Amino acid sequence: MRVVSWNLLWRFGADWRRRQHGLIATLESLRPDVAGLQEVWVGERTSQAELLAQRLGMHSVVGTPAMPPPPVPPHAPDQKGIEVGVAVLSRWPIVHARRHPLPSSRGFRPVALLAILDHPIGPLPVVSACVEWEPELAEDHLAQTRALAALVVDPALGGALPVVLAADLNAPPESPQIELLTDVLVDAWGAGGGDPDAVTLSSKNPLAPREARHLIDQRIDYVLARPGSAERGVSVRRAFLADRPVDRLYPSDHYAVVVDLEV
Repeated sequence: MRVVSWNLLWRFGADWRRRQHGLIATLESLRPDVAGLQEVWVGERTSQAELLAQRLGMHSVVGTPAMPPPPVPPHAPDQKGIEVGVAVLSRWPIVHARRHPLPSSRGFRPVALLAILDHPIGPLPVVSACVEWEPELAEDHLAQTRALAALVVDPALGGALPVVLAADLNAPPESPQIELLTDVLVDAWGAGGGDPDAVTLSSKNPLAPREARHLIDQRIDYVLARPGSAERGVSVRRAFLADRPVDRLYPSDHYAVVVDLEV
């Protein structure tokens, strides 16, 4: 089962329409079974997740609001009325989904999105989320990852398949925020033999946000998983990044994390 976690950079920047081509081309080449997406744009009539799912022949669900807050006032006319969301794309039908508000001292509460997928072996729980990033809101950051840890260990999610968290966690592996999660989840990157020096927000990518310089050149995007039952483990065959431009344009400021789970 191939799982992708990818932050899509919403409608930030003038090239967001051109970047859509690269997003589609990359996902088509990866052929994921499941994708947890962050910073997807969500309009009144459609969403980026829905359009991607239609192109890829997948199912989709989206949750709003999500980090980061959209700019106020909008930086461009085509940002007006457009929300930032998190999404799950699935090869299998999505039988249930719900939003889980995360703690926040900002003026809005971002959500994590839990989707239950109709996998042939049994229900497959997948959570997509994006958490706080600003250094001055470190307490929010810690509280949000603590809330995610509580969500994924809910006994009601147990079963034959792993519980998967695909998220932009805005922290490197050795940070307290990630340690909260790796206490209860397996980091699929390490388990799958991913390059220990890999970064998902790279200074080599011209789209990388300079205002987030404390996160540049670090691995801050993850696929984490826990066994669905005590008798089962989490086995990862491979972990790698999708980190190439398409037609000389990077599809996003983040690189996609790709893991192959054995189920």
